[in-house]
Amino acid sequence: MGKRGIETLVGAFVLLGMAGLVFLALKAANLGSVGGGDAYMLTANFDNIGGLKPRAPVRAAGVTVGRVKSILLDPKTFQGVVTLDIDKSYLFPKDTAAKILTAGLLGDQYVGLEPGGDDANLAAGETIAQTQSAVVLENLIGQFLTGKADTAAAPAVGASGAGQ
Repeated sequence: MGKRGIETLVGAFVLLGMAGLVFLALKAANLGSVGGGDAYMLTANFDNIGGLKPRAPVRAAGVTVGRVKSILLDPKTFQGVVTLDIDKSYLFPKDTAAKILTAGLLGDQYVGLEPGGDDANLAAGETIAQTQSAVVLENLIGQFLTGKADTAAAPAVGASGAGQ
């Protein structure tokens, strides 16, 4: 194998490496399924969306069934309006609940759908009525600390004058 053949192999190896990096970058950014298939749109209103971002997955039973299309603030209710693109092959009952969940302890957030038992299904453009906002770690820590401060400041019941 001559010098030219080795240079060709090295060039091909570099191109394969670059293609692999592009593939990994698309997967990491949730852009691997651009222009997937047919989808229908649903909306859900949340008091707090936490760190939810557009293109975040929408999952039911751990299976990705769609993506978050957009997130807006409703100027009247001051709630986050999350628009979801759901694959047409998945139909959900009208009493489905939407929750903002976190993948792992400190992972990315996604929308979890919990189907109800209604016979009628949600149609394109409808709003999911039952929602649960994101759990914000800072709020939980604040509640824990203020709860501990309240119990430390309050005297124990029966501690004073118990021997009289």
